[in-house]
Amino acid sequence: MFIKLSNKALLVLGLLSAGTQAGTLRFNPRATTSFDYTAEKVRGVNLGGWLVLEPWITPSIFDEVGASAIDEWSLTQILGKDEAKARLSAHWDSFISAGDFEQMAAAGLNHVRIPIGYWAVAALDADPYVDGQLEYLDKAVEWAGAAGLKVLVDLHGAPGSQNGFDNSGRRGPIQWQQGDTVTQTLAAVELLAERYAGHPAVAAIEAINEPNVPGGVEQGKLKEYYGSVYGIVNKYNADTSVVYGDGFLPVESWNGFKTEGSKVVMDTHHYHMFDNGLLAMDIDNHVNAVCDFAHQHLQASDKPVVVGEWTGALTDCAKYLNGMGRGARYDGTYITDKALGDCANLSTGTVADLSDDERSNMRRFIEVQLDAFELKSGWLFWTWKTEGAPGWDMSDLLEAGIFPTSPGDREFPRLC
Repeated sequence: MFIKLSNKALLVLGLLSAGTQAGTLRFNPRATTSFDYTAEKVRGVNLGGWLVLEPWITPSIFDEVGASAIDEWSLTQILGKDEAKARLSAHWDSFISAGDFEQMAAAGLNHVRIPIGYWAVAALDADPYVDGQLEYLDKAVEWAGAAGLKVLVDLHGAPGSQNGFDNSGRRGPIQWQQGDTVTQTLAAVELLAERYAGHPAVAAIEAINEPNVPGGVEQGKLKEYYGSVYGIVNKYNADTSVVYGDGFLPVESWNGFKTEGSKVVMDTHHYHMFDNGLLAMDIDNHVNAVCDFAHQHLQASDKPVVVGEWTGALTDCAKYLNGMGRGARYDGTYITDKALGDCANLSTGTVADLSDDERSNMRRFIEVQLDAFELKSGWLFWTWKTEGAPGWDMSDLLEAGIFPTSPGDREFPRLC
């Protein structure tokens, strides 16, 4: 069903490329079935590397282009629109299918977080990006609904980059909040909300992934943006929750801001391999640190909090994890020259290739995070599928029996 866009959507489209798909966005007015984030536990996974590329999740796509392709922006710029569209379409077609959602449901999950870039919705004239992703997001929402999963639609990349990381689409300086970039981002939110808020499978829309406040994003303007996103989503459907990233600040520092019950949910991400102190810990201290994080931060928040990204990996060894052309902290080839261990069997492959001790430690690390994060509102693992990043690939972890499939499936109970 196609409907005429709202006046606001038509207005913001004036900022956008005439070639974008935005003019054919659909809204499904079926009655929604909301998710109570204040009472129910989120148990979910991300679809990283599918509709927003990251070199470490699908290194083959980048290796085929060469070392200059460090993110989706440069990849599409090098390939040109026709070749980029052909290659990315083949990836979108093959990387995720309806069967993946059935496997998620069979593993006891109830949520899937799906990253999407602004360029899929509201591309700008100067962008090298290609669109076409929305067709697959539409399919994913339907597949999720058929499998009984709720969807969190996550705006993962904003114009100018909100964090400077390749996961925003463009690695480099943070230029979001400069010029018209916030207005352009709200245009994308408007069109996503018009298309998906109200779909019975879509429980929430995330305003923006990992805005980097310590890196230069202004928190006051971020709060204004969050307020605008809330208004947009609420306009289209009052039952669709809005998710706010914590901006790499303590999640409880957002206390007092937008306390709207289940309607506003905070998203915090918890990784141990990007901090040299955490990376150097033994497994006992990793476990203790997770419990401390839950007690000191998650439980101190006045809003529902999901840990929207976390992993089973205990090192940063996965190939290209820190970016194309960069090594790893763990073996002393990135940022530090102090090696903590060898990345040889940790950079590529499956968890089946790891030693018994490594698999046991990974299982313990996963279990403590599951239990700790459910002390608050729950979790979404990063990520469902990779081309071979041990500890990061939930489908691989499930196949190897490392990832539990229910709250009662524990080899290491009561860790917190």
